Amino acid sequence: MKGFAMLGINKLGWIEKKNPVPGPYDAIVHPLAVSPCTSDIHTVFEGALGNRENMILGHEAVGEIAEVGSEVKDFKVGDRVIVPCTTPDWRSLEVQAGFQQHSNGMLAGWKFSNFKDGVFADYFHVNDADMNLAILPDEIPLESAVMMTDMMTTGFHGAELADIKMGSSVVVIGIGAVGLMGIAGSKLRGAGRIIGVGSRPVCVETAKFYGATDIVNYKNGDIVEQIMDLTHGKGVDRVIMAGGGAETLAQAVTMVKPGGVISNINYHGSGDTLPIPRVQWGCGMAHKTIRGGLCPGGRLRMEMLRDLVLYKRVDLSKLVTHVFDGAENIEKALLLMKNKPKDLIKSVVTF
Repeated sequence: MKGFAMLGINKLGWIEKKNPVPGPYDAIVHPLAVSPCTSDIHTVFEGALGNRENMILGHEAVGEIAEVGSEVKDFKVGDRVIVPCTTPDWRSLEVQAGFQQHSNGMLAGWKFSNFKDGVFADYFHVNDADMNLAILPDEIPLESAVMMTDMMTTGFHGAELADIKMGSSVVVIGIGAVGLMGIAGSKLRGAGRIIGVGSRPVCVETAKFYGATDIVNYKNGDIVEQIMDLTHGKGVDRVIMAGGGAETLAQAVTMVKPGGVISNINYHGSGDTLPIPRVQWGCGMAHKTIRGGLCPGGRLRMEMLRDLVLYKRVDLSKLVTHVFDGAENIEKALLLMKNKPKDLIKSVVTF
């Protein structure tokens, strides 16, 4: 089979590999739609995970089952399925402890394009199919369905980690696709004022669609000063970090109220440390909580998100701005995510 791969740091290309083979509990899936992620950009062009040679990229896909192992009970060849970007090993102690994303090691639930070939191929392997796949209904378009696999589950996890209460004031830093889903998730959880931080007009308008009440443009000055002005110096109850660099954490600590929560779902792809400003953290005693987490995966998570889309609680079509047909366009779609033209939120490739 063919796959689009990271050949090394800053190197991309098509390669040929043997078709994957399922274990007794696994499935082999042929992609119907895939979407490149900024995580792929961090991996390839920043070397965020270290060097990877000839590793097929991609971790966002919906597809059709081509083969199942002998012990798979709930899925069969021909089923259309949602494949989460995080596919935990469900027989692990970490799952029993409540941290499925880290089954068998930190971040080890994230397999595709991390330490295992990803989904940008003719076929890809899914471990523990009964626990990691979900049926994709015909009513949900492929372009929207693939947004569930990472963007929606990650953005919603940002709202979950932030422990948003009814009426909470929230800042979402970064209003790309993940941040937009952080806004949507915050609204669903009952947030009051939701302030989005970003600049691209297409993202600003979409942020308002998903529930942002205010927009702060970082190009217009320090975002902490702007948010403090908006809140009359009080700050906000919750901050969701869905973008930015190392300095963003310091800004989040400064703008959140004592007793507030900072939720990080941003992939920090470079540097050795992240700064926490001492005084703004109350010299360590301000009861400002910092949480960071990898998005949940698995079948139940995908089925829950699927129902939010199926019953029209969330419209994922607004995230997709560029659609290409044919695997030969994967590189074009990936480089769009690297270069981020003004009209881009997410690109999708259908097969």
